[in-house]
Amino acid sequence: MVSKDQAIGWIIFIVCAIVIVGYIVALFGYSWLQDTLGTGLLPWTESTVQFWLVAIPVLIAFVAVLAIGAWIGWTMGTTPPPRPIEEIESESTTE
Repeated sequence: MVSKDQAIGWIIFIVCAIVIVGYIVALFGYSWLQDTLGTGLLPWTESTVQFWLVAIPVLIAFVAVLAIGAWIGWTMGTTPPPRPIEEIESESTTE
């Protein structure tokens, strides 16, 4: 029997594998999907789908990088400056 952490790991693995396969099929096999399922079920053009399949992950990555930069800037802006070394040394010598 697997532990709870291992079970969560396997679930994450399976979900990611399914998303990878679905992404690849949607990106490169959209015309095959339209032929198989019929054009009425998939109203978007192949170029529109491919554009959004690339644009959405790029947008997410761009926003994530900017959010990390904003977080670093906020942390640097709200953290008080350290005390000067001379002040720390004078406290240690008086004790």
